[in-house]
Amino acid sequence: MAYTNIEIKARCKNPDSIRVILRAHKAVFKGTDHQIDTYFKVPHGRLKLREGNIENNLIYYEREEKSAAGGLKESRYIVYSFDPQSSLKELLIKALDALVVVEKERDIYFIDNVKFHIDTVRDLGTFVEIEATDKDGTISKEKLLAQCAFFLELFKISQHDLIPASYSDLLLRK
Repeated sequence: MAYTNIEIKARCKNPDSIRVILRAHKAVFKGTDHQIDTYFKVPHGRLKLREGNIENNLIYYEREEKSAAGGLKESRYIVYSFDPQSSLKELLIKALDALVVVEKERDIYFIDNVKFHIDTVRDLGTFVEIEATDKDGTISKEKLLAQCAFFLELFKISQHDLIPASYSDLLLRK
């Protein structure tokens, strides 16, 4: 099943201040995940294999490569959770060419349907992500946009710090 996601990504100069705000708003901390995302060359959309100690997913998503006002990006995605001991990575590497690998430490928080990441990405720096997701068709796009805008303001993220590109794009440009 495909999900709708509205996302904001921004450079984060003070991750501890974001953590304090999240705790004050009773965010549920899921843990810190060491993640390795392997992106594969595909004819359209994006396909990545995420390997972590918390999340192990194959994710396909489609997203416009330009951000809307306020750095908001909409995507549709499908997730397949896999056993990290499986041969899925080997199969994908043999069948598809790898494009880029993104390695990061990710703190994961949730408030209802909104997921927050505080990421330290190898060779790129520290970022915060806000992802408002509708997994069952009951949350309007307008509400998802409003949720992201609320946290963007709450975290005092400036327009200057917004990042329209994915980590994979940033690494490919280096």
